[in-house]
Amino acid sequence: MKDLIILGTGVHAAEMAEIIERINIVEPTWNLLGFIPSYKQEACAEKEINGYPVLGTWKIVNNYSDAWYVPDNEYPDLARIPQQRLVSIIAPSSFVSKTSHIGAGCVVYPNCFIGLKATLGDRVFVLSGSIINHDCKLENRVVVCSGVSLAGFVTVEDDCYLGQACTIKQYLRIGNGSVIGMGSVVVKDVPPNSVMVGNPARKLRDKV
Repeated sequence: MKDLIILGTGVHAAEMAEIIERINIVEPTWNLLGFIPSYKQEACAEKEINGYPVLGTWKIVNNYSDAWYVPDNEYPDLARIPQQRLVSIIAPSSFVSKTSHIGAGCVVYPNCFIGLKATLGDRVFVLSGSIINHDCKLENRVVVCSGVSLAGFVTVEDDCYLGQACTIKQYLRIGNGSVIGMGSVVVKDVPPNSVMVGNPARKLRDKV
């Protein structure tokens, strides 16, 4: 089994520990060493999270040169983490097409569907019950909340946030840095840095 460290100490990091436990039930893969908080979390980080220790600040990374890392969705800065040591974790209950591509540092929660030729870039975080249909392309650092549904051939650019249970029509593009509100139904392309709400979705404002 390979040593693994979770980057982050929030609620999603705690849940990721349980996903790793379930992966190990199916096939023993990871020896979870514990958590490293971000610089924003250091002051309030507990000593233990969900049964695993908080190992210390990012400064201890050099002590674990053989370890692999997976970040939660709130970990802001990976500049100090060796990029070649980032791995992705996928809950065993999710379906991921063998023709899809998953980048580095991704997390896929239980009961998700990732379809034929779908592509996830680096650090894509997908919460439970989401559907990413065939030929969709999610670029880097995209957060997909629970119950999101993307029809085929949707492109989601870098740093977007797709709110819980939103739906995006096929062949659309969601511009860089945009936020799609909870329950929104997107039926046309979204310009970069837009905050979209409603059914059909309309632009509420530019993202600050």
